[in-house]
Amino acid sequence: MDVLSDALAAMRTGQTRSARTDVRAPWGLRFPAVTGTTFHVVMQGTCWLLSDGPAPPLALGPGDVVFLRNGSAHALADDPVTARVEFVPERADPSSTIGQVRIDGSGARSVLLCGAYELDRTRSHPLMNELPDLVHLPARSAKHSELRHLIDLLATELEGGRPGGDGIVPALIDAMLLYILRAWIDDRSVTETGDRSSGWALALTDPAIGRALQGIHAQPAHPWTVHELAARSGLSRSVFAQRFTALVGEPPLTYLSWWRMTTAGRLLRESDAPLSAVARRVGYTSEFAFAKAFKREYGTPPGRYRRPAARVQQV
Repeated sequence: MDVLSDALAAMRTGQTRSARTDVRAPWGLRFPAVTGTTFHVVMQGTCWLLSDGPAPPLALGPGDVVFLRNGSAHALADDPVTARVEFVPERADPSSTIGQVRIDGSGARSVLLCGAYELDRTRSHPLMNELPDLVHLPARSAKHSELRHLIDLLATELEGGRPGGDGIVPALIDAMLLYILRAWIDDRSVTETGDRSSGWALALTDPAIGRALQGIHAQPAHPWTVHELAARSGLSRSVFAQRFTALVGEPPLTYLSWWRMTTAGRLLRESDAPLSAVARRVGYTSEFAFAKAFKREYGTPPGRYRRPAARVQQV
């Protein structure tokens, strides 16, 4: 089981929306706050990322990627002092996930991919909480070659006109989120001094703790014990419990319970399986015990939690 992919899938609540943004200076775009996370990729040219907060303007060049964890309000512009208009993509088909933004000026041209991933921040995975508000992956660092190759593919496909593009582009954009997170994990796993850091960046790459996390994610219904997880990790019980807690931020069985309820919420949102089946999928033999645990975690019974989710899917 790929823990990173599984954790991310549990947070996804809808399709990624994005737009190919083709602009010539002078230009400026305002992006409102969103409930998910925002990303921008500079395919060609340059621009400035402008925060609504105290952060100074950030210069971006070709191949740069920025990821705003909290989807906060911000702007992009050819120059920090350029006037800005609202970012409103045009979509030939209302159901399309890819839009177009075009501003025709007389100056230098920039081509960007701008969009947002719909993620449930009310139940965000600890890995996402560990991310900084802004992740900037500059192309000039010459790192993260897989992400660079993906951006090259996106740039080619976004030019349009080739068969299959409507299916390829959304898939590449979805994959890009995993590449962004992987790049951040790679950067965090070793500090500037060469010492190993702590937190989820290391937990996912630590062979022992990684095996325990894979077991929990692959079989959340299994009646895991600390002793069994330690044996799977090849560590003594005490050493395992200490290392797991230090890296993940909570004891093994606490994380197991949290992940079971997170999985249950996802199953209730995405399927019409009976509550008894959902309970069994996350390790409860009693539907009553499951409902009690779910209400304690979410503040609402599982049946009531499912009904609003079903209404949103029908809109």
